[in-house]
Amino acid sequence: MNKILLAGCGGFIGASARYIISIASTKLLPSNFPYGTFIVNVIGCFLIGVIMEMSYRYGNISDNMKVFLTTGILGGLTTFSTFSNETVELFLKGKTITSILNVLLNVILCLVGVYIGKMIISKTL
Repeated sequence: MNKILLAGCGGFIGASARYIISIASTKLLPSNFPYGTFIVNVIGCFLIGVIMEMSYRYGNISDNMKVFLTTGILGGLTTFSTFSNETVELFLKGKTITSILNVLLNVILCLVGVYIGKMIISKTL
């Protein structure tokens, strides 16, 4: 139960940060590109890389802190960071084909899922 609360509290922080970054990016940057999403994805991926490598290499991040930071804050900020970390881990373990398959399946099927969801709703409303 403790880890669920940590993930939830971190998620609140991450989702709030994502919202603030999105608002700021629309005010400060041109609107011809989804800069807010791009910014949180890059920041989230960088941070999960730092956190996970520190945890693996030095062991100085407790399991509870990892849940709070990665599942919570970074999960609220962007799930792209988790996807990216898992893909890099597969690659580093020598599972190159699996890492490429992970990228292709996630990107293609998620885009198809969004498209189908939009089409279903646009046809029924």
